[in-house]
Amino acid sequence: MTARRPRALLFDWDGTLIDSWGAIHRALVDTQEARGVAPWTLAETRARLSSLREHFPVLFGDAWRDALDDYRRRYYATHLEAIAALDGAEALLDACAALGAPLAVVSNKLGDGLRREAAHLGWSGRFAALVGSGDAPYDKPDPAPARVALAALGLDAGPDVWLVGDSAVDLACARNAGLGAVLVGDDAAAHAAADARVRRCADCRALAGLVRGLQADVEQTAPRPI
Repeated sequence: MTARRPRALLFDWDGTLIDSWGAIHRALVDTQEARGVAPWTLAETRARLSSLREHFPVLFGDAWRDALDDYRRRYYATHLEAIAALDGAEALLDACAALGAPLAVVSNKLGDGLRREAAHLGWSGRFAALVGSGDAPYDKPDPAPARVALAALGLDAGPDVWLVGDSAVDLACARNAGLGAVLVGDDAAAHAAADARVRRCADCRALAGLVRGLQADVEQTAPRPI
C-alpha cells in the first residue's frame, strides 16, 4: 500500500509505544487470586485484557468495581518503575515530530495513570492530547476516545489520520472512527482482523522508517527558491 503523509497520528499506548504488560499481568493475577478467580497467563492477559471497564464485570460479576479499585491500587503502586519504552519508540516519535503531524495517544489505560506514565518518560510534550479510560464515555473499540483526541487536535476524522496500535481492538476503533489504521507488532488476532487497507509494520523501528520516507518525499517535492 502506498502511504501518504498523515494529517495526524493517534497512538495506542501499551504494547505500541511502551511495555507495561508485566506490571499489568502481576496486578491482574494478584486481584484474581485474592477473589478466587483462576489467574490468566501472561499470553491470556495480552490477548484478552483490552478494556478493564468491559472485562472486569465478566471476570468478577457484581463485585467488579471493588476488584477494579483493587487492581488499580496494585498496578499504580509500582507502574512507574515497571514500564519501559519499546525498542525504537523514541525514534518513531522523533520521526513523527520531524514530519510535522500532530500526535495524540488514545489508550484504554486510566487517563490519569496514562498521563503520569507519559510524564515519567518525559514524553508529555510530544502529544497534543493523552486520552485514556474515563476521558470519554466508552473505551476502544468504541470511537469515542478517538473523537475526543480529534477534538483536542481540532481535526475531523478521515483515512489520512492514522490510528497506530498493536491489537484488533485498535483496528476496530480506527474503523469505527473513520480513521486509517496502522498495525505494529505480530499479534496473530490483530493480523487476522486486518484487511488490505491496514498498513502493517513489524515494530516501532519499521514504522519510523516509513515515516522518515514520507518526510523525505515531502522534502523532495517542496518548492525550491529560485
